[in-house]
Amino acid sequence: MSKEKIALFTIFGGTGDLAQRKLYPSLFKLYQKGYLKEHFAVIGTARRPWTNEHYHGVITDSLASLNADPATVAKFAGHFYYQSHDVTDAQHYVTLKQLSEKLDAQYGLQGNRIFYLAMAPNFFGTIAQHLRSENILTPNGFNRVIIEKPFGHDFESAKELNDQLTATFNENQIYRIDHYLGKEMIQNISAIRFGNNIWESLWNNRYISNVQVTLSEKLGVEERAVYYDNSGALRDMVQNHILQILSLLTMDQPVEFTEKDIDVEKVKALRSLRPLKPEEVATNFVRGQYAADGDVKAYRNEDKISPDSNTDTFVAGKVMIDNFRWSGVPFYVRTGKRLADKFTRIDVVFKRPIVNIFNHDDVRENDDAATSLAPNVLTINVEPTEGVELRMNAKALGQGFATTPVKLNFAHDAAATANSPEAYERLLHDALNGDATNFTHWKEVAYSWKFVDVIQKYWDEHTPDFPNYRPGSMGPDASDELLRQDGHEWIYKE
Repeated sequence: MSKEKIALFTIFGGTGDLAQRKLYPSLFKLYQKGYLKEHFAVIGTARRPWTNEHYHGVITDSLASLNADPATVAKFAGHFYYQSHDVTDAQHYVTLKQLSEKLDAQYGLQGNRIFYLAMAPNFFGTIAQHLRSENILTPNGFNRVIIEKPFGHDFESAKELNDQLTATFNENQIYRIDHYLGKEMIQNISAIRFGNNIWESLWNNRYISNVQVTLSEKLGVEERAVYYDNSGALRDMVQNHILQILSLLTMDQPVEFTEKDIDVEKVKALRSLRPLKPEEVATNFVRGQYAADGDVKAYRNEDKISPDSNTDTFVAGKVMIDNFRWSGVPFYVRTGKRLADKFTRIDVVFKRPIVNIFNHDDVRENDDAATSLAPNVLTINVEPTEGVELRMNAKALGQGFATTPVKLNFAHDAAATANSPEAYERLLHDALNGDATNFTHWKEVAYSWKFVDVIQKYWDEHTPDFPNYRPGSMGPDASDELLRQDGHEWIYKE
């Protein structure tokens, strides 16, 4: 059976940074691996008055780092067509329809169409409306739309956007991309949990003390300043990436490993998030903004950032999940810019042994003797290293019977990682297959926004004391205090 996928891609925003950095290289890798062959075409649209030849040059340049065979690159680029397009002008969709039908016949695309909206979200509804009104959707093939975040600015705007999209597309035709769900070790969470009885048997509040999720970025806002200053770390990272990771860590085992069953369990997990009351926000969530340090500018001094901006560049929080499996277990999350390094990791901290038999004097005299034993920690390293690490206690070398933490490690080697599909490549392949397992669904988005909105509203009504953390650190001191007040500490320290 052929693995070739047949489709016409229409990329709205085809001249943009996302298309050039992620989409074109990912499509080319699918082409190299035979998932795309002769029966595919791509229409790139944007306002710029480019020719097909200029467009092909841009695509070729976007693939330069792949060191691919020039003849293969030229053949691949020959499947791309450019249309100067104003998304608000109905007449331009007439031209788009004519080109789409021509390419459908030329490449034998069977009416299969994927629309990628690599544009600002305020245009999503307009594009969807015109795709319907100008009859660009086909009755004889599949029609799927892929959209980037941000999916709304809060629950109300997200619902409005969803209503606009569902006026044209069914929920099973909408692919809300979250590139973290395309990462190898995020997808591995389910395999680690449900493929190993040793872990799933312990994956509950009887054995787990707390869980820590860290998404750390070393750089500042860079070219995303305008977007970021209207978003902040809470909306940019917590509402989507972090809560999606939490849903995978906390969901119950699905009946089958299918899109429908996984979505059911993720939604149940997100519904179980304990909603914060406004007066609880300050004791459960910490926000920060980076200061200046040497050659590093303070956030408020970055280009295109207001000098009195109160946008959060760091968030740490304690999330509680009110269900039978997780009641009483805190999930600590943190993310921020200008931190110590760039990495993503998940630390599952297990409860200590009730009794420490290896320290006899303490056992007799100190009720807290077990604290001399380090907790077992299962670490899932998402990036830049991809792998799993287990910290456990063993006998220290030498006389006596002192214990010491040791680590069992597994990491994908560099060659395997280099040949592994990048997140966008995985997700584009899934969209071609009609598999939305690793995309977010509306109910997941809705429950995530409802949880985050309470925090954001409280912050909007209270002026922070910014800046409050040093670049190169792991955020403000209040982040450490958040765990310390519960008797815990971050596993990863700077």
